[in-house]
Order: sequence, then C-alpha cells, then structure tokens
Amino acid sequence: MDQAREGSEVVMVSKTQVEQSSSTTASTAAPVIKREPTIAQGLMAIVKSSWINVLVVFIPIGIASHFVWSPTVTFILNFIAIVPLAKLLGFATEDIALRTGEVIGGLLNASFGNAVELIISIISLTQNLVVVVQASMLGSILSNLLLVLGMCFWFGGIRYQEQKFNETVAQTSASLLFIATTSLLLPAAFHASVGSAETTEDLTSDILNISRATSIILLVIYFSYLFFQLRTHKDLFLQPPAEARRVSYQRRTSSAADLEQLNGVAPNQVADDEEVEEPQMPFWMAIVVLLAITALVAVCAEFLVSAIEDVVEQWHISETFVGLILLPIVGNAAEHVTAVTVAMKNKMDLALGVAVGSSMQIALLVTPLMVIIGWGINVQMSLLFNVYETAVMFISVVMVNYLMMDGKSNWLEGLMLFSLYLLLAISFYYYPDAASSQLGSP
Repeated sequence: MDQAREGSEVVMVSKTQVEQSSSTTASTAAPVIKREPTIAQGLMAIVKSSWINVLVVFIPIGIASHFVWSPTVTFILNFIAIVPLAKLLGFATEDIALRTGEVIGGLLNASFGNAVELIISIISLTQNLVVVVQASMLGSILSNLLLVLGMCFWFGGIRYQEQKFNETVAQTSASLLFIATTSLLLPAAFHASVGSAETTEDLTSDILNISRATSIILLVIYFSYLFFQLRTHKDLFLQPPAEARRVSYQRRTSSAADLEQLNGVAPNQVADDEEVEEPQMPFWMAIVVLLAITALVAVCAEFLVSAIEDVVEQWHISETFVGLILLPIVGNAAEHVTAVTVAMKNKMDLALGVAVGSSMQIALLVTPLMVIIGWGINVQMSLLFNVYETAVMFISVVMVNYLMMDGKSNWLEGLMLFSLYLLLAISFYYYPDAASSQLGSP
C-alpha cells in the first residue's frame, strides 16, 4: 500500500511538473512579440549569412571587366561573382518567406530557388544559344542528383555510419523526376523513328508541337506537386522517418520520455521548437535586397553568356561542356554548400530537399518555362535531346532512385554518385557540339 501510495504521489508530482512547465512555456511563448529587425541588424545579418560573401568583391570587378579586359577574364570573374549572389538571393528569399506563410513562401522558394539558372537561360535564349540552354538544364539536374547528393551522402557518411531519411518523400521526388526523364525520351525517340519519313520542316514543326504540349503538362504536374506538398499532404513532408523517431526515443532518458508522453508531447517536438527561425531583416529591406541581387545576377549573367563563344574558341571546349558542367556549378554553388552543411548535421531530409528538390524544379519548372519562353520570342527551343544525353539522364535518375529506395545512406553510396558524375564530365569534355540534336538537322 505504501509503495502504491508513493507511486501515485510520484505520478501526481510528475503531472504537476509537466503542467507547470507547459503552462510556463505557454505563458512565456504566447505574449512574446518579436521586434522588427533594424537596418543595422539586417546589414549585419547579410554580412554574416555565409562565408561565401567574401567573394562579393568579384561583383564590381566582373562587371568592369566586360569593358576593360578580354572575354576570357570577363567569363572567369563573372563566373565567380555569381556564386555569392546566388547565396544572397537564397538568403533574402528565405527571410521573406518567413513572413508570408507556407504557401506563398513555398512559391517564393520555388521561383527564386533556381533564379540564377533561369536568368542565365533566358539571356542565352535571346542570343539563340539553344545548345547552351539545353546543356545547362541537363547539367543542373545531373549536378544536383549526382554531385550534390553524392557529396551529402559522402560527408554525412563520414560523420555518421548510417543516415536515415523519409523514403516516401524521396520516392515521390524520384517518381516526378522519372516523368521528366520520359518527357525528354519521347521527342528523341520520335526524332529517331520518324526522321527519315518526314521533311525537315515537318519534323521540326512536329517536335516543337510535342515539346510545347509536353511543357504545359509538366508545368501542371509541378504546380500540382506544390499544392500536394503545401496543402493536401503537408504532414507527410513535415514528419521525420519512423526509424529516426525510434532512435530519438532510445537516446532520451526514460523519465524525460515518460514526462513528455504524459503531456502528449512528441519526443522530438522540443528540439523542433528550439529551432524557430525569425526574420533577420526588415521586410522592406529584404524586398530591396532581393530585387537588387536579381538585377546584379542579370548583369553578371549577361556578361558571362556574352563571353561564352569566345571562351569556347580560345579554350577549345564545346558549348555543351560549358553548359553541362561549368554553368551548373555557378548556379548551384550556394545549394551545394547548404546541402552538404545540413547533411553533416544529420538533417538528411533537408539535404535531399535541396539536392533532389532542386533537380525536380529544373526538370518540371525551369525547362518547360524555357520552351514556353522560346515559343514566345520565336526561338526553336524544344525538349529534343539526343540519345546520348537522354540515356545519361535516364541512368542518373534510375541510379538515384535505387539508392534512395531503402531510406538510408552511407559514404559508399555518395562515392558511387560522385564517381558517376566524374565519368559523365570526362565524356562530355570530348563531346562535340555537332553531335547535339538541333531542330532542322537531319
């Protein structure tokens, strides 16, 4: 009887402690209203946002080089200048998204997350560099799937023997990538099968019609996915994988777990509540920074693209290699750093969201937009890639799909992805522009 009485007293004390702690937390959390950050705090936040900001010195030098130095120097300096601009663009977008809610914030991240690739591609389209645009689209997908994801698995696997992530979300992204790959396979297969049966003019018209109709369908699929992610199945993307939850239960003491269960609090909710993000700039300042950086990206991208043809001649490399390997490194540099950093902190769901999610945006949003924009400015931009390029895309998507199937990763899987990217980079270095499929060619 005494033991039962003591046990009931312990439970009552525990419940009282939980109620007091929860009421204290609620009382401290509810009335607290954060002040709007000042201009000085916003400027300091921009400076301290990333170590990549040391490269901002190349922005004015790169712009000035267009009027002073050779195209090669202009290409290199603006190549470096776009890297910190891409990081600052993401920082300003995330700061605005914290105030706008999940739906508008998700659309902002989707729109400006690949703004660098979008701006470079639009400028290249206006100069009729269709090969560069197609190569940069394919290169962005491959660099995110193989290079960025490989580095995440590699560096994360060095610190942790095995990392886990939400395989349901990963498989959804992989399935959408497979649909995008199919949209590239069909025009190539159509061109190879019907090429000899139609005239060049008819074949060109058919490929353009197929590409434009497919692009509209891909855009519908992408915005449907956004609605799926931000509205109807939001909880699916917010919850951690089941095995990760079991690990977090095991690491906590039994008394702490019992107290949280009595209060109805999930064991990982406390950790989540500690990482509440707050805006670091005034709202008007974040918008000004976003617009200013977008303008600077446009200027640097204009000078970068204008120097491509001279660089190709002087360096004896193909436009395909520039678009497939070099330009994606610039556009995805900030994402590379972010994804690897969070992977080393064992936040694999976030790392996959950056790497695989960015590839999906390029495949389902940016590439179809380029076809639609080319349609509007009367440039023959299509989804026609040759057999080699589509095979490379297919192999990469299938490889990533197999590795993500079990919801686990290790350093060896990262090494495999990175090695595959190196193999593709070497092969594309020797890949001639004449082999690229272009409309109007037999």
